[in-house]
Amino acid sequence: MSRANRTSSQVSRLGAVPQTATTRALQSALSAEQAAVYGYGVVGAYLTGPMQSAAGADWLAHTDASNTIEALLRARGTQPPAAAVAYQLPIQVQTPAQAVALAVLIEDRIATTYMGLVGLNSPAIRTFGAQQVQASALRAAAWRGSTVAFPGLPTATAAPSRSGHSS
Repeated sequence: MSRANRTSSQVSRLGAVPQTATTRALQSALSAEQAAVYGYGVVGAYLTGPMQSAAGADWLAHTDASNTIEALLRARGTQPPAAAVAYQLPIQVQTPAQAVALAVLIEDRIATTYMGLVGLNSPAIRTFGAQQVQASALRAAAWRGSTVAFPGLPTATAAPSRSGHSS
């Protein structure tokens, strides 16, 4: 028996649940939510008044989503990974305008991550993923001041060009 087979066999006897596509997608969504919670802490630090309140509400929404995903993972026999102590922000934030830009980036990235849940076999997980794509799209639209056609999908994928056709 090879070492890999022995290790796999030992893990099975210990009751560990093998990773499935659903588990991997949930872990990815959890990681994105944990980063979003951190990011909104930064966003809120650079805003005041109603915008700071909005950042606080969005921070809470991501905290709630993170808690939901942790519960889903535990229900599947998987211990959710802890959040990192700190995260590398995708942009530098030193002004309120940069804080708003970070909020938009956070929401766009979250929508993209949740698209990974929408294509899974479980109707409950697909529904949760779709609800989270919608929620992140609405938050992004509020921060951006406009909507995008297909939240969570890259622009090139969402609207492929038609060669030979003019607009």
